[in-house]
Amino acid sequence: MKNFKILSIILLHVYGLAYAQEKVKSNYDYVNPFIGTEKMGHTYPGATTPFGMVQLSPETNQVPMFKENGQYNAKTYEYCAGYQYGDSTIFGFSHTHMSGTGHSDLGDFLIMPTIGKLDLEPGTADKPHSGYHSRFKHSSEKAQPGYYKVHLEDYNIKAELSASDRVGYHKYTFPETDSAHIILDLISNIYNYDDKNVWTFVRVENDSTVTGYRQTQGWGKTRYVYFAMKFSKPFSSYGHKRYEDVSYNGFYRKFDQEHNFPEMAGKKIRAYFNFDTKKGEAIEIKFALSSVSTEGALLNLATEIPEWNFKQVRREAKAKWEKELNKINISTINEDQKEIFYTAFYHTMLSPVLYEDVDGKYRGLDQNIHTSEGFTNYTVFSLWDTYRALHPLFNLMHPQRNNDMVKSMLAHYEQSVHGMLPIWSHYANENWCMIGYHAVSVLADTYIKGNTDVELDQLIKASTSTSKVKYFDGLGEYMERGYVPEDKSGASVSKTLEYAYNDWCIAQLANAAGEKELEKEYLQRAKYYQNVFDKESNYMRPKLSSGEWRKEFDPLDTHGQGFIEGNAWNYGLYVPHNIPKMIEMMGGKDAFSDHLDKIFETPIEDKYIEKNEDITRDGIIGNYVHGNEPGHHIPYLYNWTNHPEKTQERVRMICETMYTTDRDGLCGNDDAGQMSAWYVFSSLGFYPVLPGSTDYALGSPLVKEAEITFENGKTLKIVAKKQSEKRVHVKKVTLNGIDIKGHSISHFDLINGGELIFEMK
Repeated sequence: MKNFKILSIILLHVYGLAYAQEKVKSNYDYVNPFIGTEKMGHTYPGATTPFGMVQLSPETNQVPMFKENGQYNAKTYEYCAGYQYGDSTIFGFSHTHMSGTGHSDLGDFLIMPTIGKLDLEPGTADKPHSGYHSRFKHSSEKAQPGYYKVHLEDYNIKAELSASDRVGYHKYTFPETDSAHIILDLISNIYNYDDKNVWTFVRVENDSTVTGYRQTQGWGKTRYVYFAMKFSKPFSSYGHKRYEDVSYNGFYRKFDQEHNFPEMAGKKIRAYFNFDTKKGEAIEIKFALSSVSTEGALLNLATEIPEWNFKQVRREAKAKWEKELNKINISTINEDQKEIFYTAFYHTMLSPVLYEDVDGKYRGLDQNIHTSEGFTNYTVFSLWDTYRALHPLFNLMHPQRNNDMVKSMLAHYEQSVHGMLPIWSHYANENWCMIGYHAVSVLADTYIKGNTDVELDQLIKASTSTSKVKYFDGLGEYMERGYVPEDKSGASVSKTLEYAYNDWCIAQLANAAGEKELEKEYLQRAKYYQNVFDKESNYMRPKLSSGEWRKEFDPLDTHGQGFIEGNAWNYGLYVPHNIPKMIEMMGGKDAFSDHLDKIFETPIEDKYIEKNEDITRDGIIGNYVHGNEPGHHIPYLYNWTNHPEKTQERVRMICETMYTTDRDGLCGNDDAGQMSAWYVFSSLGFYPVLPGSTDYALGSPLVKEAEITFENGKTLKIVAKKQSEKRVHVKKVTLNGIDIKGHSISHFDLINGGELIFEMK
């Protein structure tokens, strides 16, 4: 009996250990793709791989770009990623999405499984059964990196999604029926207006293989996406419906082209494929994309997912995410912080996205087909946002991938008739969105940190060429006068400040090359921010082409005051390349610290909110707007005053209030990962205030400990001694036992590994 009791105790202990081990969550398990899917985060919950070309995700509404009276429908803005958590209707699952952007596009090739009477109209969300859409409950949803699942209630169909880099994998489990349908909607799109499609084409190759393409206009002026689609079982019949005048049809109705005819073409097409299914039978679909051709899509499909094994594809997607997420291991004060951190880290790896076939072919900016040589081509460069922290994070965590992105930007430059690096580009299109030429910041930051093998003269040539395109956004006036005049080009102060910073980046490249005259030229241009500083008002201020200040000026107004998405209080502090000089101009360290306090402590008045549709209450602390990028460096500016402890206070406060585990846990658009990159950096205790230099500004780490594994094989352990919610101030910082003097730390010191210790107080 005694032995039996001992055995029982041992078994209970073993089972207890096993249970405890099962409950240990991995970094992968902490990722919550639903964070940011409600309100203005503009993220999507669907399946993708790190930087993958396919983003297979649900569309929860079909909001027209224009209202019936021809006015722009502001509600469309909510659906930049195609999904809003507040919805209860799914219209289908499409293959391309942008994460966290402030503009909409993509949403290519929507697939929707249905049963019963075939209905090719999507219907409207407010009217159940008005079309092929279905209701769903969030309790049936599951989202993990590389996997998404939901139950479509109206059809009793379980939908599961996964993906490889270039192929989306669908699995739909049906009830027993002789009327199962898979709808392929080539009209549906996220930038949702009637004339987006230029042309579509679908070709039925055999009873289980379909190919085709779509050419669209929209935010991307002309965009080609090809596909190859394979079913796991033959369809019994198929057909399509065209939604435009077909009187010019070349067959003159000699054939019934809408049923079992192998070629479908037109501006607006919805196709369907019919099946019989047994109870619990799954129909699987492999859907590959290409920017080049259907042949390229077929090659991508055959190469990446040759077999029918959904579980294996899901496992492989998970393994890719685990590899990336495990590069940083953290311990935190509470579990929520881990969920926020790893979700943010996940969001930083959703763009830019892979943009080439497995053989290296891709469509270039010139709309010709190119082959990448010595690099992997990427697209979706939201550079006004991402040069600030996302690309610097890549230089820390993904240097080789960022090198490929630099080469992708240079390929864009080579294919540009303007002789310009990308401004905001996606899918072989330049959108010219926002201001500055921030690709030069990415080039300089990557070179200065030793992460590119591109010849320096090539970087300089592309950067200087971009900086001298006179017809671009006030740049000619900037070069001639030393500032952008407000009466010649709007948002003139913002443009002047950002051009000056970009020019400083070019000067760093010139310095590295030993080109002293070129360096001198661009250092002079880098001082042009001084030309829009008004000593009398003590603000950056719009100046006219006459050289006079514009008389109507309100430094708190965010509309029509020379700034874009900001005002003179916050955007006027954008001189990252010479912060000491900016502080001197504004009255010295104490006066500048007082100004920073006013920014955080003075609420934006309602009249400014009501006046400007771009502003909401989301992400606002006083006049500091964390929900927008131009101010992301501001909390760290106290480091250059007599009150660096206020940087520590502000950074911790922002981390703890502007990011949560809720579906609206992002305080603004994630902006292609920039908002999340800010959190990752700040949680670790430092931030790149000046991309293009090797320094990071120190803050106050949120983690208790972190271990970072770099691509060079070295590891950095970060320890915050005596860390707690109340201990936000830093007494001392040491790296490998040596005290850090000042409030910055070198990139090269970090990637050499060792132990970085913050002593909290």
